[in-house]
Amino acid sequence: MADLRSNFIGIKSPNPFWLASAPPTDKEYNVVRAFKAGWGGVVWKTLGEEGPPIVNVNGPRYGAIHGADRRLLGLNNIELITDRPLEVNLQEIKKVKREWPDRAMIVSIMVPCNEDSWKAILPRVEETGCDGIELNFGCPHGMSERGMGAAVGQVPEYIEMVTRWCKQYSRMPVIVKLTPNITDIRYPARAAKKGGADAVSLINTISSIVSVDLDNFAPMPTIDGKGSHGGYCGPAVKPIALNMVAEIARDPETRGLPISAIGGVTTWRDAAEFIAMSAGTVQVCTAAMTYGFRIVEEMKTGLARWMDEKGFSTIEDFRGRAVPNVTDWQYLNLNYVTKAHIDQDLCIKCGRCYAACEDTSHQAIFKEKDGKRHFEVNDAECVACNLCVEVCPVDNCITMVRQTEGVDPRTGRKINPDYANWTTHPNNPMALKAAE
Repeated sequence: MADLRSNFIGIKSPNPFWLASAPPTDKEYNVVRAFKAGWGGVVWKTLGEEGPPIVNVNGPRYGAIHGADRRLLGLNNIELITDRPLEVNLQEIKKVKREWPDRAMIVSIMVPCNEDSWKAILPRVEETGCDGIELNFGCPHGMSERGMGAAVGQVPEYIEMVTRWCKQYSRMPVIVKLTPNITDIRYPARAAKKGGADAVSLINTISSIVSVDLDNFAPMPTIDGKGSHGGYCGPAVKPIALNMVAEIARDPETRGLPISAIGGVTTWRDAAEFIAMSAGTVQVCTAAMTYGFRIVEEMKTGLARWMDEKGFSTIEDFRGRAVPNVTDWQYLNLNYVTKAHIDQDLCIKCGRCYAACEDTSHQAIFKEKDGKRHFEVNDAECVACNLCVEVCPVDNCITMVRQTEGVDPRTGRKINPDYANWTTHPNNPMALKAAE
């Protein structure tokens, strides 16, 4: 049986599945229930400095995007950091860690961007016996307007500065949580590393408005006729998160920097993909809020079964394996030729492939044969765009088949098995200048 134990920057947990800093980790009651359900760790909901409590709205806090079957695809959240007193949170963190010593306990922190504020809270958090801290530089709403959260995460110099303070005034491992609301994720990641961060976590939520109520013409969720931008999360953000994790993992300046991945992790497969892209742990929020804490059992069982099938004993056996295969477009093999193929035994004659190709792509699918409804690919027009595969409702009915010899009927050129990319292509004006 695969061993799911994780050792992330020295923080040990029985599995790599952690609950992200969010409503599910706001108090002792929730966290204990999570640990009983089998979660390997939690990131306690973000603590603020001592003083007047944070004030949250008393109306709806969530908006959502649903699929046709009402499955939750994305969740928009306008809730702020914890509105419970700092001392109460600290006492509960200490108690839970003492009673669950084998689970990872990370504490998320967000205080004003000045040295004294960080210097004041760090020893109090450290006294709880927690395993590490996560600096919340990602929250895109409410707190960012006050000069915290994403307002810090969007300025690499601030990230480096605050990270240095935390390393100076605490012995705890420091994880920097990055905002996706930035042009290039590599710059804040580099700043975190320069500041001495032990790891980064990403992505935090994406600034968004998910919908507009067309009866009162206000964003959802609506508070007394008004709405605001919030943080978007859930399955819909996974592609964005996966790309940003990959960018950090393959950047020469941040390669090797430990990553705790966040963003749309709903199944064991999602977790395996992030780990293959170098993540040491995965953090989950929306899936737990949608299906409850027991979903972790499916995640653990599925990941362990897949690892057994692949012959992986630990997550380190496949962590980062996908990173070398991520490249820039200019290095893709332009001599790699494929054509779509429709399995007639599996085809249900729905015509979705034909409609998509005929109306929006390359008119490369025939719809009739001998006067009967029949869908077949015309290799002379197929550019191998793969759209037909993605719109087909039947798994493996349409596949992409590589052509390794002969002539491509679309271009009329002989298929070349050798690797060639855009950097040397004759149509690339920069390649011509380099040759000169």
